[in-house]
Amino acid sequence: MEARDPELEKELDATLHARRELGEEYDSALVESFLEKVEQRLDGTVDRRVRRQLAEQQMVVARGTRPPQQPTDPNFGERFGFGIISMILAIPLSAIGVVNADLPGLIVAWGGIVGVNAVHAAKGWPWLRHKTPEKTSDWEG
Repeated sequence: MEARDPELEKELDATLHARRELGEEYDSALVESFLEKVEQRLDGTVDRRVRRQLAEQQMVVARGTRPPQQPTDPNFGERFGFGIISMILAIPLSAIGVVNADLPGLIVAWGGIVGVNAVHAAKGWPWLRHKTPEKTSDWEG
C-alpha cells in the first residue's frame, strides 16, 4: 500500500461528504465504515507480503541455498568491541604495571583486565539476569 492510496482518499472524501449530508448523528457509523475499508486494505497488503515471503522461502528451499543467517547473539558487536578496547588498553596498563612494580604490577594490571571482561561477559548470562517480580495486581507500578 502506498503512502497515499487514491482509493482510500476517494473513500475518505465520500465519507466526509456523507457526513455533511447526513449530519453528526451518523458520525460513528461513517467512521466505522471507513475504518473497515482501511482495515481491509491493510489486511490485503499484509497478505500479499506474507505470500511474497513464503514464495521467497520456498524458492530458497527449492534451490537448496540458504539465506544469509542473522547472528544468533544480538549483543555480539558490543561484546566484541568491549574485548578489542580492553586489549588495546591492556598494552599501556601492562607497561605502567611493569614500570612501577615489575611482575606484581603486571599481575595486578592483567587481573583487573580479566576481571572487568569477566563482569562484562557475565552480564549476558541468562541465569544472572535480574528478574522482575510478577505483578499481583494492575495497581502495582
